[in-house]
Amino acid sequence: LALKTMNMGSQDYLVKSKLDRTLFIRSVLYSIERHQLRNQFLNEKEKSDNLLRNILPETIADELKAKGKIKARHYNEVSVMFIDFAGFTGISAAMKPEELVQELHTCFSHFDAITEDLGLEKIKTIGDAYMCAGGIPIRKETHVLDITKAAFKIMEFIDKRYQDKQAAGQEYWRARIGINLGPAITGVVGSRKFTYDIWGDTVNTAARMESNGTPGRVNISKTIYDKLKGNPAYSFENRGTIEAKGKGLIPMYFIS
Repeated sequence: LALKTMNMGSQDYLVKSKLDRTLFIRSVLYSIERHQLRNQFLNEKEKSDNLLRNILPETIADELKAKGKIKARHYNEVSVMFIDFAGFTGISAAMKPEELVQELHTCFSHFDAITEDLGLEKIKTIGDAYMCAGGIPIRKETHVLDITKAAFKIMEFIDKRYQDKQAAGQEYWRARIGINLGPAITGVVGSRKFTYDIWGDTVNTAARMESNGTPGRVNISKTIYDKLKGNPAYSFENRGTIEAKGKGLIPMYFIS
C-alpha cells in the first residue's frame, strides 16, 4: 500500500499504530506548501507561455518551447504589407510625447485587431511604420485577399480619424500602404529580445510599394495585381513603371 501511494505522488507515509503528532503536523504542512508551490509554478508557467505567444506566432512559440530553437523556413508565396504615415514627422513634432505615443498606440492596436481577425501575422513596427504578412507561418490560400481587405480596413480607419481631426481644426497624418507578393524566408533571430522576422526581395519591394505610393491610396505590385485582376470586387489604376530606390523601374498599380 505504501508503495502504491508513493507511485501515485505521495512524498511520505505514516504508520497509524506509531502516529507521531509532530511528524503528522509537519507532513500536512509540507503537503500544503508543496501544493502551493506547484500552483505558483503553474501560474508562472502560464504567464510566461502567454508572454511568449504575444512575441511569437503560436506555432513558432510551441516549436521554440519543444525544441529550444526555430528552424528557418522558405515560402514560395508570401504577401507583405507596409503602412506608413505621410506627414508624420512634422505633425508629431508639435505633439506632446504622451499624446504621440497614445495616438500611435490607438492606431497600431486597431491595426493589430484587423490583421488578427483576417489571419495575418504582424511582423513589427518601426517608428510610424507597421509591417505585416500573409501566408506565414501557416500557409493559407486566401492570404492575398485577406491582406488586401486589411489594407482597405486600415485605410478606412485612418481616413476617418483624419477627417475627424480636420473637422476639429487639428492636423493629422494620412496612411500610405504598399503590398507585394513573392517568396520569402522566415525565422527567429536574437538570443534575448528575439523576434520572428521575414527576409527577401519580396519584403524590399513591398517597402518600395509603400514609399512610392500616395497618401490615402493602396499601391500594389504586379504580382498582387496578377492575383486579383480577375476579381470584380476591385478596380485598378495602372501607374506604369516607376523608379524605386535600389530596384530600378517597377510596375505599380493603385487598387480600389
